[in-house]
Amino acid sequence: MPVPSLLIVGCGDVGLRVLRLLRGRLPVFALTSSPARCDTLRAAGAVPLLGNLDDPVTLGRLGGLADLVLHLAPPPAEGEGDPRTRALLNALARGGRVRTLVYASTSGVYGDAGGARFDETRAVAPASARGRRRVDAEAQVRAFGRRAGVRVSILRIPGIYARDRVGGHPRERLLRGTPVLLPADDVYTNHIHADDLARACIAALWRGLPQRVLHASDDTELRMGDYFDLAADLAGLPRPPRIARAQARTELPPMLLSFMSESRRLVNDRLKRELRLRLRYPTVRDGL
Repeated sequence: MPVPSLLIVGCGDVGLRVLRLLRGRLPVFALTSSPARCDTLRAAGAVPLLGNLDDPVTLGRLGGLADLVLHLAPPPAEGEGDPRTRALLNALARGGRVRTLVYASTSGVYGDAGGARFDETRAVAPASARGRRRVDAEAQVRAFGRRAGVRVSILRIPGIYARDRVGGHPRERLLRGTPVLLPADDVYTNHIHADDLARACIAALWRGLPQRVLHASDDTELRMGDYFDLAADLAGLPRPPRIARAQARTELPPMLLSFMSESRRLVNDRLKRELRLRLRYPTVRDGL
């Protein structure tokens, strides 16, 4: 059978990891809005395409290029919806070639679950505009899949980490001395190593079931403070200070505080059973 071609939209750290895994196996195009990124993408094995999701006019040729699409681009930083995903899907629909689309969403669509452990059948309940933008993007790609006959997979992704990922290792936060919550106030967090996430993206492109949501999460069940304590111990650094939630509200920035306000434990059975993915780093202890 003819070798399919792949389009990666939002080819940052995870996209580059995907490129390294697929190098030489199939033609890959990578959309970028920055001419300065073209050399990096070309060196990684992709054909760079200049286009901007915030300027739909620049996306006209995307629809006829690829059979597979990996959508890794985030929504805008403001608003309740995701016009970038809408612009991309409109461009893809005009070509009629796409057969499979994998969208990288976030576990933030669930909001706070009070530490509950749950699978993908749980209803979304985003508590922030950031989460609502992702819910809007998910709805768009699912509707696109049904309308255009495209097999869509949605990966709900928690915190991504890796030693070689910018901002992706807890060492940086530990060196800043950023506090964590007292055990009584702490929340459960979820994690995935960037290399395992890249492998999950590839597995979903070939093995994902139609219109399916999957938790791209590892097996770790740790509260946030325990995660940073573990990272500190492994790195030989002091453990972070612990503070009460009331104190955190006055001392920490809103973005960080929002992550400290949502507690959940993601069940990843679909990732392992349906995508047949064996995690290289099943826990953060393995990955760190």
